[in-house]
Amino acid sequence: MGMPIFAAVEGMTDAAVVERLFAHFRLPLGAIHQAGGKDNLRKKISGYNQTAAFYPWLVLVDLNQEAACAPLLCQQWLAKPSKYMYFRVAVRAMEAWLLADRESLARFLSVPVQKVPTSPDSLENPKAVMIQLAGQSSSRQIRKEMVPTASGGRKEGPAYAARIVEFVTRYWDIEKAKQHSPSLQRCCNSLERLRTSIRGKS
Repeated sequence: MGMPIFAAVEGMTDAAVVERLFAHFRLPLGAIHQAGGKDNLRKKISGYNQTAAFYPWLVLVDLNQEAACAPLLCQQWLAKPSKYMYFRVAVRAMEAWLLADRESLARFLSVPVQKVPTSPDSLENPKAVMIQLAGQSSSRQIRKEMVPTASGGRKEGPAYAARIVEFVTRYWDIEKAKQHSPSLQRCCNSLERLRTSIRGKS
């Protein structure tokens, strides 16, 4: 395939997810722009959208508690997406997409699979659930790296992001995960359409 597809995300863990998705769908990935947080990503969205009038762009953002649903957030952020803009929302956070691969995540975190939620998109705070699961791990290393200490003042452990990237890169099964996460399924459908579109131009 020829023309590279650019992407924009909030940070490092989201970038790892995009890389895996593009590899899974055999899409030519250009640069991934890490905005350094959701607020910064929103500030830059209009610029990305202008470029998407000519080149394909994927922008991935967490829903969090910003809106009641993904379509409403899309309307708030990007009322008029350009022709080649693929704006996708993880409900309610990217961690829900990882929780959706229950068996792989349970092995990675060393927790019983029964503890991993069956409907991650319905969780109010998927990241908090991920950290809670890590706190129940039989692995001392997982607990140390992913769970914040009471006195540390952090919302996550010191190596949380690195561990998430490791899971995404080496263990995450997208085909299994999309069966349990409607928002991931919609993202995959969008990337399928993008792949078909690119093939039609080659």
